[in-house]
Amino acid sequence: MELDTFLYNLHFDTDKLLSSDWQPDWENAPLPYKLYRGLPEVPLTSDVPLTLKGREVHSIPSLKEFGHYLWYVYGLTRYSQVAFIDGTEKKPTVSYAQLFRRFVPSGGGLYPNELYVYLKLEDVPEGVYHYDVAHHCLLLLREGNYDSYLSRSLGNRYNLSDCFCTVFVSTVFWKNFYKYNNFSYRLQGLDAGVLIGQSLEVAGRMGFSTRVCYQFLDRSINHLLGLSEQDESVYAVIPLSIYNVDQFNLEKNISATELSREVPLLKHITYNRSKRVIDYPVLKEINEASMLETTHSFVNKKKDVPLNNALGTELIILPFTEKFSYDLASVCRERHSPDTDFMIGKVSQTKIATLLKETFALSYQNDLDDKNKDAETGLNLYGSFYNVEGIQDGAYAYDKNVHALRRISLGDFREYMQNGLTTPNLNLFQVPLCLHVVGDKDYFKKELGYRGYRIQQMEAGILLQRLLLTACALEMGGHPLLGFDTNQIDELYGVNSTEKTSLIQIPVGPYRPRVWLKGSLNS
Repeated sequence: MELDTFLYNLHFDTDKLLSSDWQPDWENAPLPYKLYRGLPEVPLTSDVPLTLKGREVHSIPSLKEFGHYLWYVYGLTRYSQVAFIDGTEKKPTVSYAQLFRRFVPSGGGLYPNELYVYLKLEDVPEGVYHYDVAHHCLLLLREGNYDSYLSRSLGNRYNLSDCFCTVFVSTVFWKNFYKYNNFSYRLQGLDAGVLIGQSLEVAGRMGFSTRVCYQFLDRSINHLLGLSEQDESVYAVIPLSIYNVDQFNLEKNISATELSREVPLLKHITYNRSKRVIDYPVLKEINEASMLETTHSFVNKKKDVPLNNALGTELIILPFTEKFSYDLASVCRERHSPDTDFMIGKVSQTKIATLLKETFALSYQNDLDDKNKDAETGLNLYGSFYNVEGIQDGAYAYDKNVHALRRISLGDFREYMQNGLTTPNLNLFQVPLCLHVVGDKDYFKKELGYRGYRIQQMEAGILLQRLLLTACALEMGGHPLLGFDTNQIDELYGVNSTEKTSLIQIPVGPYRPRVWLKGSLNS
């Protein structure tokens, strides 16, 4: 399949991504976490704190504290059982689903991403590790100091000697391809972004400085970690430090092929449970096309993506709100994605103002800017509002620069959006807010090719996680959805003529307690 056509179908014609006879082979499903065999193990304590208090600034964390960071970012945090009632009213049948969950949402609960770390802490050998989620421990992949190797893989723009850790977020293609086929590519970028967003939130609470690197020499990074690029590839690199992770200019051109020759090939045994793996040639092709071979391909100029003010003539200034603070740990434990649990209710304008303002308040630095400042995501939030205090029912765009809503059109659009669901797994008539993350159709394509699409999905995931956490802290729930008619939503907001599109849909509102059995997986 031609890759431009593939990306178009991912958003606007998803039926063309699947053959008519496609059915997931549930018996052949892989594990939601990667397992290595026969590697040296560094246990991490399961005695994690119930709250995330600020650490002493400028103190390198202990291994125990770093274990807390990993658990709050991506650890197995909860075991749950949910009952499903099928059949007729006279003869109902009940089935149960048992799931291990984490604090981040994931499409289908499949968690296609993995975490690796290059660690330099006391009481642990310096080197590259895999975070074994199933056993909450670190597995040593490669021992040694790789500051110079990693610095050059990132274009010599960071002083990694000042970083006690570098985090790698990878994607294992098969982990959700087995269910979603080629549509999994859209999910993989968003899932990676949500994971990055959670890592930024936890790092901020623990006093770590971060910078998200989307540009790196893929093959040299994958080679260092011992990854087979046909199966798994790194999507983002995040240095962690107790000092500012400053960005410098590129020094010279560096080749991934030449750099990879400096360290030997790794061969480790892994297990994923699947007896057979179906080929995914399109995912391999677009992953290959997205790779950066030399640092000459790096860019450092972020595009300014302002809101199109012509969309709305009426401006509704939202009320000023104080800085919103909450206990991240308790919100993580409470957050889930409601579906049939949503219930309609009046939402105050203050809650809306807080939700929108705080969603864009994340301190976030990346390598797409040539300045050491908080980066603009290049994304906007649009939404259909119903039963919101002081705001007429209708479609609006949030203008973050003036903290206001720009009216696009008035009306109750709940039925319109309900009819646009390709998988109607929730009742939008019970949801007061239906928000959409909107961005450019060809984000960074000119500068970075197909990698631009992947970066945009990750940035949308970062924004999404921030929104979901804030909504939960405001006693509302959010449910990320990709099963919606993108053309229909773009037409509603009038963005289809501006080369922008809706990337993800998030119903947000009050919800009733869910009937389920759940238990925490920490001491």
